[in-house]
Amino acid sequence: MIESLNHLPHPRDNAATLADNFSDLAPPLNDRQARLESSRCLYCYDAPCVNACPSEIDIPSFIRNIHQENIQGAAQTILSANILGGSCARVCPTEVLCQQACVRNHHQECAPVLIGQLQRYALDNANFDAHPFQRAAATGKRVAVVGAGPAGLSCAHRLALHGHDVVIFERCEKAGGLNEYGIAKYKLVDDFAQREVDFLLQIGGIEIRHGRTLGVDLTLTELRQQFDAVFLGLGLAASRQLGMADETAPGMLAATQFIRELRQADDLTKLPLADRCIVLGAGNTAIDMAVQMARLGARDVNLVYRRGHEDMGATLHEQDIAKAAQVRLMTWAQPQQVLLDDQGRVRGMRFERTHLVNGRLCATGETFELAADAIFKAIGQAFDDSALDDPMARELQRDGERIQVDGQLQTSIAGVYAGGDCTALGQDLTVQAVQHGKLAAEAIHAQLMLNVEAA
Repeated sequence: MIESLNHLPHPRDNAATLADNFSDLAPPLNDRQARLESSRCLYCYDAPCVNACPSEIDIPSFIRNIHQENIQGAAQTILSANILGGSCARVCPTEVLCQQACVRNHHQECAPVLIGQLQRYALDNANFDAHPFQRAAATGKRVAVVGAGPAGLSCAHRLALHGHDVVIFERCEKAGGLNEYGIAKYKLVDDFAQREVDFLLQIGGIEIRHGRTLGVDLTLTELRQQFDAVFLGLGLAASRQLGMADETAPGMLAATQFIRELRQADDLTKLPLADRCIVLGAGNTAIDMAVQMARLGARDVNLVYRRGHEDMGATLHEQDIAKAAQVRLMTWAQPQQVLLDDQGRVRGMRFERTHLVNGRLCATGETFELAADAIFKAIGQAFDDSALDDPMARELQRDGERIQVDGQLQTSIAGVYAGGDCTALGQDLTVQAVQHGKLAAEAIHAQLMLNVEAA
């Protein structure tokens, strides 16, 4: 139970109803639907969908395999480029990536090939007798990976494939990172994140040590001394703050903390319910938070953003999910004051209207109040600097708060690589993190083998 929400009631619906509310957001395609959808693909020679895919999956090839009823071949094609293709098929914003680039996505048809759903179909229906990738002969090299999120897992799998031994250091009880702790429950159901991790580990040569935290009981100096290379997949572990009074009052909480609690809950009826709820933010996390509170039974959910709809980080698809859940999207308003009741608990928030003046966001002076039993902050994640608090780690060059890397994902320290959200490369997407891990692993492998030849 989250202490700051202990005073709130529990959902009114029973366990069966709540389970239905958090069932699969997009039901999987059946065999007939998959065959029909795959037949719509034109198998473009210069496929723009591939160029739009951060993990460079050969999309026309795997769709052709589905059309030819070669499901194993389709799955192999996907996994060779993206070992976490199952989760990416479920959470990746395909509507603004591969499907937006699809040549069928034009004014006459307005219906791109459903690439994400076809990818899920292939991986859900492939029946591998053993892990589809054969580990190379052992090289005798050991690589440390910090963080068992998408970037770290992808890096570890590719390194193990090349014959290196990998030790992943993970602070949480479970591997998976955001897939396990930070994605809306209705997007990854039935413990899919852990099943995908179990599948990935079948390659062999990967050890995960849980309860180990860089900057607490682990230092970069130690790792660099004990391993031939290090990959940092630290993510963004800290939540940004509003910087206003009463931000820690009962009823105020980071959205990521609640989502984590919800995803790990065995009994949804025991969760706290904010009947009147405010979510601050405009990204996918804000949408996830608002929709999940609505699905728990909240009657009044307001998502408030200081700019307009066109500036929201959440895609139009995500915004439509929120609207379908009766979430009210309120724009051009910024938090001014947390409102408390006589017991010091959140009772609402005062906002100030905003507008643009010569391209700059300015306050209008007009204010309004919204009643709320809880306020959830989803205003962005920040890098946790405590992770890089030893002498060697402090030498890492940074781009703002994030770690600076070159085109090979190598940091300013030789032998230390980084990828995913803790770097400033690309978008903060699961599929982008997977690609970073894969590319870093290839760079590490090339360097380690070069060193062997030089010796």
